[in-house]
Amino acid sequence: MAGNSAVAVRAARLPSLAAVLEAFPNWSILLLAAIAVRAIAFGNPVVHVDEEFYFYTAQRILDGALPYVDIWDRKPIGLFLIYLPAAAFGPVAGLWIYQAMALASVVLTALVIVRLAGHAGWGRGGLVAALLYLFMLGFGDGQSGQAPVFYNLITASAMLLALPCTASADSERLRKGKAVVAMALIGVAMQVKYSVLFEGMFLGLWLLWRERRLGCPTHRTARFGAALVAVAMVPTLLAWGTYAAIGHGNAWFYANLGSIFDRNSDPPLVLLGAFLKVALILAPLLIVSGLSRHVPVNHESEHPIRALYFGWLIASVFGLIVFGTWFNHYALPVMLPACLCCAGFLGSHPTGRRIVAPLLLLAAGLGGEYTVWSASWHRGNATQLETLAETIGHGPGCMYVYSGNTSLYSHTGRCTLSPWVYPSHLSRERENGAVGVDQLAEIGRIFAKRPEVVVMGPAFSGERAESRALTITRLREGKYALRGRYPLGKSLLEVYAAPGSTAGVAPPRLAARSPS
Repeated sequence: MAGNSAVAVRAARLPSLAAVLEAFPNWSILLLAAIAVRAIAFGNPVVHVDEEFYFYTAQRILDGALPYVDIWDRKPIGLFLIYLPAAAFGPVAGLWIYQAMALASVVLTALVIVRLAGHAGWGRGGLVAALLYLFMLGFGDGQSGQAPVFYNLITASAMLLALPCTASADSERLRKGKAVVAMALIGVAMQVKYSVLFEGMFLGLWLLWRERRLGCPTHRTARFGAALVAVAMVPTLLAWGTYAAIGHGNAWFYANLGSIFDRNSDPPLVLLGAFLKVALILAPLLIVSGLSRHVPVNHESEHPIRALYFGWLIASVFGLIVFGTWFNHYALPVMLPACLCCAGFLGSHPTGRRIVAPLLLLAAGLGGEYTVWSASWHRGNATQLETLAETIGHGPGCMYVYSGNTSLYSHTGRCTLSPWVYPSHLSRERENGAVGVDQLAEIGRIFAKRPEVVVMGPAFSGERAESRALTITRLREGKYALRGRYPLGKSLLEVYAAPGSTAGVAPPRLAARSPS
C-alpha cells in the first residue's frame, strides 16, 4: 500500500504537457517548432522553381537590371525587393539569409495568430492553431521562401490592426486611423502578390460595415470608403508611376495586369487534378473551421471579431478559386485564416481539445514533413545542383536554360540572352501569347545570339510542343554537342555546348551520366 501511495504521489507531481508548454513563452515554442519542420529545406537552392527565380531577379536588380524590361515576370515589384538583402550575399550565403527571413516571417505570423485567436475568445486554442499553421505550410510548398510566407504576415498584421476594441469604439479618430493603416498594409501586401486583393476588398467592406453599425452617416461612410481604397492603391500606383516616369509604364502595366488576363488555361483534366489536390489539403482545416462557428461566445464583443475572421476565410477561398491555376502554394493564403478559425473548436470544445487537436497536429506535422521530403527527392538538392553548375562552368559565354532551373544562372554566373529567363515563359503552352513576346520568335532570337551552353530538361505536362521542337532543331542546326545528362532530383538535365566549347565537360571528380 505504501508503495502504491508513493507512485501516486510521484504521478501527481508529474506536470501535464499543457503545463510544460505553459512554462515556456509562445515565441520559443513556435520558433523551435518552425525550425524542426523547416530544417529539411535549409540550404537547398532547388526547393522550388519560383524561389530560384525571385532570388535571381533580385541579383539582376542589384546588377542594374530593370524588372519587366531587362528581366520579365508578372509578379509585383515588392516580392523581388524582399529578396534584395539576401541576393547581395550571393547564391550560397544568400540562400540561408532568405530562408532565415522566411523562418522569422512564419514565426511572427504564428504569434499574430495567437493574438487574433485571443481577441475572438479562442485563446485556449491559439497556440494549437499557430502550430497547425507552421505544420501545414509544408503541404503548400511553404517550407522556404514562397511569396505567401512573407505577405501572410502583412495581411495578418492588417487584420490585427483592424480589430474593434473599447478605445477604438470611443474614439472615431483612433478607429479610423487604425483602419487606414490596416488598408495601407493590404496595399503593401498587394505589391508582394496581387491575390491579396480579395482579402483586402473584404476587410475594406467590413470596416465600412462597422462604421455604419456605429452610426456613421452614409455620406461620411462613403467618403471614408473612398479614402480606404485610395490608401490601399498607393503602393501599386507608386510602382506604376515610377515606371511611367522612366518611360516604361506600358511594360509595367502589361506585366503586372494585362498578362494575367492573357494567360491561357491548362487542360480540364490538369485543372481538375490540381483543384482536387488543393481541396484535399485544405479540407480538414475548413471542416474544423466550420465547427468553430458553433463555439459559444464569452462576450457580445466577440461576435463582430469572429465575423471578420470567417469572412476573411471565405474571401481567401474565393480568391483561390478565381485565379484558376491551382498550384499547391496557392493554398498558403487560405491556410492563415483557416488555421486561425480552427482555434475555436480545437481549444474550446472538449472533443476538439482532447482528440481532434492532437490528431490534427500529428497528421499535419508528419504529412507536411513527408511532403517536404518528397519535394526534395523530386526536385534535387544542393550537391546535385553544384555538380551541374561546376560541369557547365562559369564562362565565358552565355547560357540558355530552355527548361530546368533558374538557379543555374545564379550558381554559374553565366549571362542570359533574353529578358524571358524563367523557362516556362517560353516553353509552356499556358504562357503562349501571355508574355508580351512570341515564344517561338524569342527562342529563335536567343539561338541567333549563339549561347555557349543550352540546358534542356525532359518533356513535361503542359509544354508547348512547338517550343521543344524548335529548340531541338536549333541545337541540331547549330551543331551543339550533348555533353551529358545530369541528375537533379528525379529529372535528367541535358547539357549542350556550342562547337569548340569546353562547357559541359565534367571535371574528373564529378559524376555524370553519359549520353546514350
